[in-house]
Amino acid sequence: MSRLPSLYISHGSPMTALHPGLVGERLAALAARLPRPRAIVMASAHWLTHQPAVGGHAQPPTLHDFGGFPQALFDLQYPAPGEPALAQEVAQRLGAAGLPAAIDPQRGLDHGAWVPLRFLYPQADIPVVPLAIQPLLGPAHQLALGRALAPLREQGVLLIGSGSITHNLHDWRSYADGKEAPYVRPFIEWVEQRLAADDSAALIDYRRQAPHAVQAHPSDEHLQPLHFAMGAAGGEALGAQRIDAGIDAGFLAMDIYRFDGADAQQRAA
Repeated sequence: MSRLPSLYISHGSPMTALHPGLVGERLAALAARLPRPRAIVMASAHWLTHQPAVGGHAQPPTLHDFGGFPQALFDLQYPAPGEPALAQEVAQRLGAAGLPAAIDPQRGLDHGAWVPLRFLYPQADIPVVPLAIQPLLGPAHQLALGRALAPLREQGVLLIGSGSITHNLHDWRSYADGKEAPYVRPFIEWVEQRLAADDSAALIDYRRQAPHAVQAHPSDEHLQPLHFAMGAAGGEALGAQRIDAGIDAGFLAMDIYRFDGADAQQRAA
């Protein structure tokens, strides 16, 4: 079985589900280039816990974890099955790495999971196991979560971190008519450069080193899934490939990253 990459996906607003725009096209094209996974482990910025947790529901419900949107959005479902046995394996691997994890048998798929999955795998026929992140424990912790689960890539499991490469909701409705928040491009360019250089140390320390870091992420739960995906690349060589999916509403950069790790050199050869 081919080793899968790990992914970081900027999921944007819940309305992406109804108006996917460029990110929907990019996700569909990405899925077409990937071997079909047997299962997905999805670390979302919208499941936050103090300690690691894994979703063990056999048929995770679609969570509409938002308000004030059109009824059409609440009517959408993503009825992918879960995989309790894989959830148990995820918890065991995390525990073996010194990251003991609880299994939540009731957890469903929040919009950070099901919105992008609608465009990656619209048939909703691949099992999905949700994974919580722990933003209070910092980026290095999320990197460790990813590294603990990296061997699953060789078993046909697609490891995905879902957040947003920039995410400052204070700027909602502040930029219109094609205007962009001035911090967005310097920040995403810095991230791209550091990833290309395999500079995990700088990316862990991004709040001090990246330009406009606090403006781009007043709180950093939407960037830390990137660190999970970096860890899931499996080593020091990240093999990062940026997929530009535009900037939504002038402040939400929709970058997608594919991490092939050491396999990236083989793919390029």
